[in-house]
Amino acid sequence: MVNQFTINLGFYMLMPYLAAHLAGPLGLAGWLVGLILGVRNFSQQGMFLVGGTLADRLGYKPMIVAGLVLRTLGFATLGLVDSVPALIAASAATGLAGALFNPATRAYLALDSGERRVEAFALFNVFYQAGILLGPLVGMVLTGVDFRITCLVAAGTFAVLSVVQIRALPARRATETTGKAETTGKAGTRGKAGTGVLAEWRGIVSNRPFLLFSVAMIGSYVLSFQVYLALPLEVRRLGGEGTFGTAAVAVLFAVSGLTTILFQTKVTAWCKARMEPGRALTWGLLTMGAAFLPLLAATVVPVPDGGVGLRLLAAVPPTLAALLLAVGTMIAYPFEMDTIVRLSGDRLVATHYGLYNTICGVGITLGNLLTGAALDAARKAGMPALPWLALTVLGLACTAALHRLHRTGRLAAPPATSGARPLTV
Repeated sequence: MVNQFTINLGFYMLMPYLAAHLAGPLGLAGWLVGLILGVRNFSQQGMFLVGGTLADRLGYKPMIVAGLVLRTLGFATLGLVDSVPALIAASAATGLAGALFNPATRAYLALDSGERRVEAFALFNVFYQAGILLGPLVGMVLTGVDFRITCLVAAGTFAVLSVVQIRALPARRATETTGKAETTGKAGTRGKAGTGVLAEWRGIVSNRPFLLFSVAMIGSYVLSFQVYLALPLEVRRLGGEGTFGTAAVAVLFAVSGLTTILFQTKVTAWCKARMEPGRALTWGLLTMGAAFLPLLAATVVPVPDGGVGLRLLAAVPPTLAALLLAVGTMIAYPFEMDTIVRLSGDRLVATHYGLYNTICGVGITLGNLLTGAALDAARKAGMPALPWLALTVLGLACTAALHRLHRTGRLAAPPATSGARPLTV
């Protein structure tokens, strides 16, 4: 939990201000800024599967520590260099670092928490959101002095966390035949003796329920990401770029983060006592799809020329949307993480998380491109309802897909198999 909080603290104190540093003091062209940021995202999403496979084979702790050390070096380099090749290399290193520790962290937590996976991931999300909420505030203060200081403090944060994890984090690995966690002083295991990486990947790809679930959940990530894309743009479209617009966008992030921190564990306990995991996932996605209804309804209201009416129209519907997105995520996230483990059959858990992250990451990229296109088309055609209608429909479609998977029993754990054969369904 402390690991993930600190990772997000260090990451979000730097990354929101990196583009402004590259375009401002360094004077890079817009396409170069986009390239450097895109390299980080590509290296992370593209290497998740490899990072998960290495975690299953070498152990979770080595990959967590390796990712933290690599991100330490990447963030320090971002603050100390100004040549484009060095910046691209540093950006790639920070992305690869995430691909190493993200699947390992989630697999470690899933295996170490045993039968309380759902509750563990609920608490994990509290720490996760706390880091996202606090990081930009720390970064704003440090960047006000010098962005290089921000980079070095972020790098120092990861360096300290690396030392703490080396000294204090117990080693964990999956056994050869199951996903049960063991305490071990060894680096890890190759999984099933004689099983190659490609054979393991073929086994995962043949797991049809897991792939269908991964695709169905893409929509949840596209919808939740709109807190960073469509909702701030809508606030600034109506509220302007001044102090009010900036404050209203800050409120969006605060509502999303604080709601999760305060209510995540309570929401999870309530849902677990009353719903099957598949049903909770369905309700979570339905809530996220409904999050855009306040914005859709606001499009029929005449836009005031100014004053309190304009400010309310600019701030209230996006804030309600952010709140509903947070509630939907709170409902779905712990059961989502638990479902991945169940569909993996408790084998190669980190590899399953890695492939899941890659699938959802590609979906987020495509979804954001389409959302941006819808926003542009809405402005040009004078149809402000278009993006909100499209996002609502996406939420309903993913809800229907999850409901069908639940009703047909495809979200249940696969039958136990003897030995350690590659997982097939």
